[in-house]
Amino acid sequence: MSPSGQPTAPIAIAGEPAAVTSHLTATRVEITPAQIDALLATGATVSTMDGEIVEASRDWWPLAMIWALDGQVGARAAAIVRPTDAAQVAAVLRVCDDARIPVTAAGGRSGVCGASVPVHGGVLLDMTALDGIVEVDLDSMLVRVLPGTFGTWFEETLRNDHGVTAGHWPQSIDLSTVGGWVACRGAGQYSTRYGKIEDIVAGLEVALADGRVIRTGGAPRAAVGPDLTQLFVGSEGTLGIVTEVTLRLHPAPATERRAAYSFATFADGLEVCRRIMRRGARPAVLRHYDEIEGDRSYKTGDRQVLLVMDEGDPAIVEATMQVVEEEARAVGGESLDVALVEQWMGHRNDVSALEALITRGYVVDTMEISAPWGACADIYAAATAAIRGVEGTMVASAHQSHSYPDGACLYFTFAGNPPAEGREAYYRAAWDAGQRAVLANGGALSHHHGVGLNRSRFIAEALGTAHGVLVDVKRALDPNGILNPGKLGLPDPWGGPAWP
Repeated sequence: MSPSGQPTAPIAIAGEPAAVTSHLTATRVEITPAQIDALLATGATVSTMDGEIVEASRDWWPLAMIWALDGQVGARAAAIVRPTDAAQVAAVLRVCDDARIPVTAAGGRSGVCGASVPVHGGVLLDMTALDGIVEVDLDSMLVRVLPGTFGTWFEETLRNDHGVTAGHWPQSIDLSTVGGWVACRGAGQYSTRYGKIEDIVAGLEVALADGRVIRTGGAPRAAVGPDLTQLFVGSEGTLGIVTEVTLRLHPAPATERRAAYSFATFADGLEVCRRIMRRGARPAVLRHYDEIEGDRSYKTGDRQVLLVMDEGDPAIVEATMQVVEEEARAVGGESLDVALVEQWMGHRNDVSALEALITRGYVVDTMEISAPWGACADIYAAATAAIRGVEGTMVASAHQSHSYPDGACLYFTFAGNPPAEGREAYYRAAWDAGQRAVLANGGALSHHHGVGLNRSRFIAEALGTAHGVLVDVKRALDPNGILNPGKLGLPDPWGGPAWP
């Protein structure tokens, strides 16, 4: 198997590694020399070097990027453990469960909500050495792949060596791993055509907190009780550690078509996307920008912008784009230069602007949510207004990034310029305003970024009485609470939540 990538640091941390401190004040769990020996006995490598510790103890959470400028990470792990196979993962978990050591799994660490921050220290379980493709089954159109496999290598290998695609293209594809996609219930930019990761996953191998290794799924549309695969998809390492993933495949696309339109209002663009989906068309990309984001990216003035791209079988693509054209015209759409689609595709994975803005003192973040079509327009208006109402906000805007028959993902962006000492308070206030406006108007907490630390305070409100069921599942599968404590609003034996 070929190595497929390494985690990418989001921003330089001020100061020498030994001087970097933890921003969070949660109870810390250290690891004794005897426990280090027990971890080494599993066959995994173990590191306690300051430089490795501070880099592995963070992800791309924008708030933590602000902390990095002050020489801090969210929380420092006590040790990094790097297993190379499922047996070593299971053995590490047995050691940690027996010793009550918290374990936080991490892959490419591209998450933006603090999900891989080791809140209580303990073990940072680096999964990137479990990488590569195990098997490609072209008859069944399935691939077995290890969780530490980075996205770009994975997709290029599928296309170049096998003539197939998984269809999962997150903006973070260069930075993220297959296991991370599963852990946060991620979405690729082509999810309208191929589905989100929960639609692509056919089965899992998972190591549980006590060291048992189980397999789920693997057969099409099986009726063998509840779908246990979906129990772990989106669980963010709190219920088990994914050690292998089986994904559904598609033939590499034979053709591609593009189009671009403008509309008078954001609601008009939403209506076009809804009507396209209602007719059964599934273009790979339906991205609809409000006038702020449209003009910022494409210089389109006060018009709303819809970018469309489809790929696949020529007959299906032709029919899909015909539906798109008819519905766009029916709602008053005007054609734009199709080169705008190429402009988006050429820059869609560029995340450099975030570091540049934060380095200059701005507070910037994105908040993606999902909602039924009937609620999208109201949520757009309410959430942008709520964020703009927070003192220090410079701009709040949105685009609709993924469409489905029953609803869509709205992707909000906000930026503020509060005083340096007020950055964290502003960040928390902007999230409180925007997220609660979404929940109050019928939206879901997240579409694909997940929960992590940043959204943990909202999850009981978002799930209602069902959150108690999640708590019961956690207690059954991880009774000692060692797996990624402090996340998903779950009970934390070390006294979470850690933030805010």
